[in-house]
Amino acid sequence: MSSSCLVLFLHFLILFRFSSSSHASSVYDSFVSCLASKSIAQSEISKIVYSPKNSSFNSILQAYIRNRRFFNSSTTSKPVIIVTPTKESHVANAVLCTKETNLQLKIRSGGHDYEGISYISDGPFVMLDMFNLRSISINVKDETAWVQAGATLGELYYNIWMKSEALGFPAGVCPTVGVGGHVSGGGYGNMLRKFGLTIDNVLDARLVEVNGRILDRKTMGEDVFWAIKGGGGASFGVILAFKIQLVRVPETVTYFRVERVLDQNATDSVVQWQNVANKIDNDLFMRLLIQPITVKSKNKAKGAKNTKTIRATFIALFLGDSSRLMSLVNKEFPALGLTKQDCLQMSWIDSVLRWANFDNTTNPNALLDRKGDPLNFLKRKSDYVQEPIPKDGLESIFQKMISMGKAGLVFNPYGGRMAEIPEDETPFPHRAGILFKIQYSVNWNELGVAAEKDYLSQIRDLYSFMTPYVSKNPRQAYLNYRDLDIGTNNQGPQSLEKGRIYGIKYFKNNFNRLVKVKSMVDPQNFFRNEQSIPTQTHSIHAQGAMKRRKMF
Repeated sequence: MSSSCLVLFLHFLILFRFSSSSHASSVYDSFVSCLASKSIAQSEISKIVYSPKNSSFNSILQAYIRNRRFFNSSTTSKPVIIVTPTKESHVANAVLCTKETNLQLKIRSGGHDYEGISYISDGPFVMLDMFNLRSISINVKDETAWVQAGATLGELYYNIWMKSEALGFPAGVCPTVGVGGHVSGGGYGNMLRKFGLTIDNVLDARLVEVNGRILDRKTMGEDVFWAIKGGGGASFGVILAFKIQLVRVPETVTYFRVERVLDQNATDSVVQWQNVANKIDNDLFMRLLIQPITVKSKNKAKGAKNTKTIRATFIALFLGDSSRLMSLVNKEFPALGLTKQDCLQMSWIDSVLRWANFDNTTNPNALLDRKGDPLNFLKRKSDYVQEPIPKDGLESIFQKMISMGKAGLVFNPYGGRMAEIPEDETPFPHRAGILFKIQYSVNWNELGVAAEKDYLSQIRDLYSFMTPYVSKNPRQAYLNYRDLDIGTNNQGPQSLEKGRIYGIKYFKNNFNRLVKVKSMVDPQNFFRNEQSIPTQTHSIHAQGAMKRRKMF
């Protein structure tokens, strides 16, 4: 490059950075001015609105990022503004002011969305972080609770336990998951066979809609209430809180964790698990982890080699004592070889801790820790199985996993109460006829593009390999295991067609009703993301979004 060209390039770069910075400041000033016009005091605004220039901006942004792929990444954009509301009215006004400043709104209630779409975007956006709105009100008398969207499942379980040891709630086993996203995406846990999904136990909700109104079930109407129970709340508004129906749990529950490798009859155990896990007593939930591992050789001779194998881990919650569990499992699932020593009796709250990988001396107040596990790079995918995978199919899958060496599978049994509910009762359609759901899982700590490419390639290769054994037409997927591989939407002229690609996989025939509800309550498609529910017609906001991307 000549010296004159270099000077011109540097001059352009300085002007670009100056104009971008000036524009960002202008957007921030406009947003703050808008909030002030809504009668929010400046002292309040300064405590809940953050620009990238604020010293707390990065720490707030990073506090609830759960996937290291999107942590401090130079390849993903950051919000131009972060809002951390402390009142419901703050949320309503943030929606209105985001509209007035022509920005996109992203909503984060916990950060466990596997693709990070609650805190990254291709265009300029406001991130509404709900972590301050986490109050929990337990009504022991009528066995219900109001839970704000920013609360974690751990906080919910702890608060239930503090009020009553006879009550629990059927939701996820990871305590740092945010209530807002978990519930609105469907939600499930280790009591789904007894009590159904999380959404099957939701009684009411509070929602901020596109015009800033705060609605409950009565004022939003049954169509919208139906949509936010499994259709993803972020397509329809901002979830403020859910009213949930608590469930009665026995004084004693039983937990077991049994591991088997291939030379310990693991394959036969998995074959039999497939045939009983969704049909066995509804009090029993048995999760199955399939992982490639390396077993160290016990032969100390020189040149002795370690062995690569598959480990099958059966993890169970039984809503009863160990005697009844032993009788049940030995009759229905003898291949497991369950022993009395495998069974640990405990209270329900202690089982919550055990499923979250705490040891048996941990105090329940550990559930109040919102930080969670150390940050890893990760990728997840999902599938549904309708027919048992034959033994030779399992053997080929296991050999494939051993050859790759990293990606694992999690099998979650269905059946029971959740399968008795019609698939159009909620947007979540994966009910009767499903034996189990698969989560594909890979984590890594190595830095760099090459490592990421290798791990992503492995999990995608395994997903492709599984095609003959999983659901078809459509190949179904679970919304809360967000996976951008199955389709994305840039909200352009073909948004409905693009939305249908992933929408049918997540919602099957319920997708059509979700589109109708979306078109009714948010016709201009203000609430949108890379996999949101589209409207029936192309939104004028699609064109505006494209123009705004060019400005930044």
